[in-house]
Amino acid sequence: MTRTNPKLSKSEKTRQAILEAAQKLFYERGFDGASVRQIAQEVPIDPAMIMRYFGSKEGLFSAAVMIDLKLPDPDTIPRDKAGAGLVRHFLNVWEGDRSAIGLPILLRSAVSNQDASDKIHAIFAKQVAPTIAGITSADDADTRAGLIVSQLFGLALCRYILKLPPLVDMTQDEIISRIGPVVQGHLWRD
Repeated sequence: MTRTNPKLSKSEKTRQAILEAAQKLFYERGFDGASVRQIAQEVPIDPAMIMRYFGSKEGLFSAAVMIDLKLPDPDTIPRDKAGAGLVRHFLNVWEGDRSAIGLPILLRSAVSNQDASDKIHAIFAKQVAPTIAGITSADDADTRAGLIVSQLFGLALCRYILKLPPLVDMTQDEIISRIGPVVQGHLWRD
């Protein structure tokens, strides 16, 4: 079942249906576990159509995981609440609308797929590190950003991928109250 916009052309609807099927299977199985043939069966279309629209499985993967974290402007984040604010934003990205499905796909795939790993590196370099550098004036802002990402990706792995009951059962506010101070410490600890 696709959620395509009825105002799209037939070609655009097909492209959207392929992307949605790819996101679903990449999410469930990771890059290596989802084949072009399986994705085509989900739509259903001929597998050659995927090559026509995306060039390769890698091209499809890249399109399926386009990610803009929509991080807040560092100047708008109160310094004394930055850790909690970043954790809240992170949770909203992961638990928000379907546009964030690329994050779990990347997290599942990055261990075994270099393209996924490269995408995470690019998101870190272009989105996360500059935001953290704008929040803290520390000389080692990249290191601090890396520590924050390790904390948040560990949370994501346990809550959204492995679905560990203690973390799945926690409310956002409970997580923010426990993880926010840890992230705050990474921002300001000397």
